[in-house]
Amino acid sequence: MRTAPTTTTREVGVSAAARQLLAAHATRTPCDPVRDLIDGVDEAYAVQEILARSWLAAGRRPVGRKIGLTSRSVQRQLGVESPDFGVLFSDMAVPDGAEVPAGAVLQPRAEAEVALVLERDLTHERHTVADVLRATAFALPAIEVVGSRIRDWDITLTDTIADNASCGMYVLGNRPARLADLDLRLCGMVLERRGEQVSTGAGAACLGHPLNAAIWLADTLVRCGRPLRAGDTVLTGALGPMVRTAPGDVLEARIEGLGDVRVAFARDDAADDARTTEEGTTA
Repeated sequence: MRTAPTTTTREVGVSAAARQLLAAHATRTPCDPVRDLIDGVDEAYAVQEILARSWLAAGRRPVGRKIGLTSRSVQRQLGVESPDFGVLFSDMAVPDGAEVPAGAVLQPRAEAEVALVLERDLTHERHTVADVLRATAFALPAIEVVGSRIRDWDITLTDTIADNASCGMYVLGNRPARLADLDLRLCGMVLERRGEQVSTGAGAACLGHPLNAAIWLADTLVRCGRPLRAGDTVLTGALGPMVRTAPGDVLEARIEGLGDVRVAFARDDAADDARTTEEGTTA
């Protein structure tokens, strides 16, 4: 008589963490950290995989990957030695200059990045700079609007990986540039909020060079059995410090050689109406 398979403690924790994050995403309500439910990076990626499969089943279309934790200082802060990654879906893309709807991203923050759009698959076990250069159709300036389903951004490495690397939304510029015409290591970046400078940096802040981050991602995804494919968009990681955002903000990033990209954050009309009513009542 065959014994029915038993559910392991690992499977219980991974499933519980996934349910918690999916509920936070669906209800747009931040949840508690999931780090006590899972053990280590492998289980965190197992949670992320459950989230991705659920969203695929719901009809969302994957369009690429984002790379996180490319800053050496942030890696030291979290006690890690490599970046992480998450899945980009088509409904995360915001047109250049458009608004992020109120409440669409939980606890939003923003960072400026270099985006690569691929025209060839990257399927080698170990990639070189030349491989990535040949595979890239063009680069674009980008603003990633990161968000966390974890309350108050109380995250560790396992929390952010499980939470799809804190993916929110992203904005791409509209003027593609060839990598042959760029020096991505030295390209300067300025991020402004309504004309006020709020973040600066350069390509060297992203693992020494944005292409280093792309190589890391390409190698890692081949080992996972999910290589980067032609047409994928890759957000290579922040060029400077992440900044908090608020309803009504307008952010513009300028990256040397790539041009500019802009995003606005819609006001929360319901919150504004509540404040107006409260002020009128008080008066």
